[in-house]
Amino acid sequence: MHVPDGFINLPVSAATGAVAVGAVAVSLRGARRELDERTAPLAGLVAAFIFAVQMLNFPVAAGTSGHLLGGALAAILVGPYTGVLCISVVLLMQGILFADGGLTALGVNITDMAVVTTVISYALFRGLVRILPRTRRSVTVSSFAAALVSVPAAALAFTFFYAVGGTTDIPIGKVLTGMVGVHVLIGIGEATITALTVGAVIAVRPDLVYGARGLSAPLKLRVGGELVDAAPESSPVAARSPRRVWATGLVTALVLAGFVSFYASAAPDGLEKVAADQGIDKKTEPHHSAGSPLADYGVEDISDARVSGGLAGAIGVAATVAVGSGVFWAVSRRRTATAAASRSADGRV
Repeated sequence: MHVPDGFINLPVSAATGAVAVGAVAVSLRGARRELDERTAPLAGLVAAFIFAVQMLNFPVAAGTSGHLLGGALAAILVGPYTGVLCISVVLLMQGILFADGGLTALGVNITDMAVVTTVISYALFRGLVRILPRTRRSVTVSSFAAALVSVPAAALAFTFFYAVGGTTDIPIGKVLTGMVGVHVLIGIGEATITALTVGAVIAVRPDLVYGARGLSAPLKLRVGGELVDAAPESSPVAARSPRRVWATGLVTALVLAGFVSFYASAAPDGLEKVAADQGIDKKTEPHHSAGSPLADYGVEDISDARVSGGLAGAIGVAATVAVGSGVFWAVSRRRTATAAASRSADGRV
């Protein structure tokens, strides 16, 4: 789904760029309500994990592969506003370091892959969670459904952008049929990965899953004849600290990007396949970061493909977790500073 330069004309690219800037600005403000000093590092980890899993293309049909988009996963784990920021960080790292997704098309990609997938998936997720029994299984099932819908929704969004600003004269009906058809299949893989990941985190620390907050009443203890909230350390889910969860997640991301990615499908992904079949790619432009030493997910001057790709993946994970954690730490600090100023003002009153 990474749109390269040349697929969409400049006016539409500029318009989606403005939409993307506005969405990121709104998300920076909204993320203050979702992040604190405990969850900010985990949000950086989510961005790095999504970067790693996006390197794992899986076959979906003859000659076609797909990969995780991650909007639903990010929104459910760390919140919708933070989710938009997570995917935006991933797309920025991919575009600048790895020449993956055009730079003039960055607005298209953020609007499509970060905003559309996150908004659509989280709205559906919240709706399902409200009508289903309030259990961990319901969160996992809702995650599956939300992720499944988010991928064809992104395909529809791309088709709309192409209909308005496509640079080649291709019947829009063919583009729509090709994009939605293959991305429904990719959505099944997206849904499976999302549900498994959300379920795994809930099994260890359900309190760290944004979409599962308020799922169950806090543990109560009777003290002096009155019921009081149990201390956090008395809860079994607190046995594994956020630091341990963060370390485990980081190692998993490094293994996926640095080793497992070598065995990913080499077939073109959904957009690449449709573009080649329908002729959308006739005016594709050279990537502005084509000269990057990490272009195409390999390290320049390293001839061994396994080593080159693995090292590039590990560098990408490290860069993404560093940039993402820095952004989310700054957002959480802003929230802390705002809360402190508010308490100070209340004290003066």
